Amino acid sequence: MGVVMCKTKINYKKILIGSIVAMITPMDSNGLLDQKSLKKLVDYHVVSGTSAIVSVGTTGEAATLNYKEHIDIVRATLEIASGRIPIIAGTGSNSTAEAILLTNDLENSGIVACLTVTPYYNKPSQEGLYQHFKAISENTDLPQILYNVPLRTGCDLLPETIGRLALLSNIIAIKEATGNLVRVNQIKELVNHNFILLTGHDATVVDFIQLGGQGVISVTSNVAATQMVTMCNLALTGQYAKAYELNKILMRLHNQLFIEPNPTPVKWGCYRLGLISDYTLRLPMIPLTEFGQKKIEEALKIARLL
Repeated sequence: MGVVMCKTKINYKKILIGSIVAMITPMDSNGLLDQKSLKKLVDYHVVSGTSAIVSVGTTGEAATLNYKEHIDIVRATLEIASGRIPIIAGTGSNSTAEAILLTNDLENSGIVACLTVTPYYNKPSQEGLYQHFKAISENTDLPQILYNVPLRTGCDLLPETIGRLALLSNIIAIKEATGNLVRVNQIKELVNHNFILLTGHDATVVDFIQLGGQGVISVTSNVAATQMVTMCNLALTGQYAKAYELNKILMRLHNQLFIEPNPTPVKWGCYRLGLISDYTLRLPMIPLTEFGQKKIEEALKIARLL
């Protein structure tokens, strides 16, 4: 399916809007995919009204999955979703060639888009970043969502480079996870009106939308899906006072979910709420400390989830 065909069939402005979850990958005690919990999570987001699911992104522990597992989990998520909710696949890598392979292997799978993170560890220049994303774009018809999260990757995709990349036909959006609200207008001035701006920073999503963004790819949504949907919808309809009030209730949760490295806290939160059957992570990620558990428990209670 070509890009033009996709865009005539899918209105991405209606899909990539509001609360999109950066979904965890549930694992059993052996560290393998827990299919039953995966179904429970997908059903939870369908019922909650989550706009879309990102499968195997950072929060989905992409960094500790092998290539086959990565593809298999995306396909399992698609099968369970069965068209009830759009699925976006995390297909980023610090190797351009591997990112292209991941993207190509999911070309006709049914995903609506790819979320492609800046190459981590390599610390490429802005021209290197441009050439990386351009090469991926030229080797697929799948719509691409750029993902900028400098604190994790060690490089920052600057607005000027985003503006250049937005000229490529199948680069349709960005997940801007710096938390720097100045970036919203900087990017908007350099892209056309169809380019979609999503934040990766839950605590400032209302501000981000008020400045002209369309929504969030959210960690908090893993445990507070309905609340995140409601908050985003309020902001998108101009009801900012109500949206800010709800955000105040969720603020402790937004912050405490990063008290230890993501996705350790949010995965424990899902376990505490009964959304997954087992609380397993792969090394080098380790279980949430007792102190961390206490803090997440408190935040869940303040958010009225317990």
